[in-house]
Amino acid sequence: MLSPTPLSLLFALLLCLPLAILFTIPRTTTTTIAGYLQNPVDVFIRKSDSTKTHKKLKIKNVNSLPPPPPPEDDESLLRVAARVNPRPIHPKKMAFMFLTTSPLHFAPLWELYFNQTPKQLFNIYIHADPSFNYQPPFSGVFAHRVIHSKLTQRFTPTLTSAARRLLAHALLDDPSNSMFALLSASCIPLHSFNFTYEILTRSKRSFIEILKEEIFTYDRWSARGEEAMLPEVKLEDFRIGSQFWVLTRKHARLVVGDQRIWAKFNRTCVRMDTCYPEENYFPTLINMRDPLGATSATLTHVDWRGCLEGHPRMYEASEVGPDLIRELRNSRPRYGYDGINGTDLVVKRRKDPFLFARKFSPESLQPLMSIAKEAILKE
Repeated sequence: MLSPTPLSLLFALLLCLPLAILFTIPRTTTTTIAGYLQNPVDVFIRKSDSTKTHKKLKIKNVNSLPPPPPPEDDESLLRVAARVNPRPIHPKKMAFMFLTTSPLHFAPLWELYFNQTPKQLFNIYIHADPSFNYQPPFSGVFAHRVIHSKLTQRFTPTLTSAARRLLAHALLDDPSNSMFALLSASCIPLHSFNFTYEILTRSKRSFIEILKEEIFTYDRWSARGEEAMLPEVKLEDFRIGSQFWVLTRKHARLVVGDQRIWAKFNRTCVRMDTCYPEENYFPTLINMRDPLGATSATLTHVDWRGCLEGHPRMYEASEVGPDLIRELRNSRPRYGYDGINGTDLVVKRRKDPFLFARKFSPESLQPLMSIAKEAILKE
């Protein structure tokens, strides 16, 4: 047998080099940011020797540590949340955000509402009063859904801060969250989940009441002082709207990332009777930054006739029945118009459905449950 020469050994090494490179290239995996899956890997799956099928697979890094909890201080929380992807991944989910200082009296009704659909299509978040002893605690679909909460007080920026906190947690919790609905403990659904989901996930706009030149506009604008809002928020930029809205993921990210406009609203009022930051900050911000991205109406019905001390009418148990639900469903939202959301004709022709309603007294639960399946959750 001939002994290998140095030249023959060199040729053999060069021939084996491509195979060595092939088997030493690390396998591509996805990366995770704060524990959430990003950028699914594109791979080819061979069907036969002659055909290939392209398919997206989502592969998690099994060796990654659990994501750290969201920061508890608002500044860090909002800063991190503002960096999330503005586009939701599929399947799109609804984020239901409950802002409450009391037990959720209508939890059994909401249980029926959510039990109609797969849990992969929604998430629930609760901002609760940290000083209140909730007994019994939140249970069912509401169990373990309370975010890090802080005390809230009327006529202060704290209610607005709570809503921003809810948005930040919802953005960080699930990259599939597409639409973000703010609700109160006195809210009820007016339609089935499937109906609500189809209406909202098909929309490319937020639903938020944006009203111009309302009564007491100047008093609200100057509640922190005659020139406190200047120069960032001029009187002509100031808007009024409902506290309750549904925001797109894009607008949720806009809210948590805002510092300039929020710094003006996050001030102590010198006049309390016209201080309602939760009804002014969100419509003002979106009107200033992206008015064409919103339908200027709230989809939460409320009756201001006979309001008392700034609170809307509360429906009592004796008023609850199929006729009331039908009346609320058939009502038309009030649309704000100031030349930015299309023509007057377009606004007049719109008739988006009310999806939620408030306020209902806690005693209304039983009559609501008795008509839920036939009048509320059945289309």
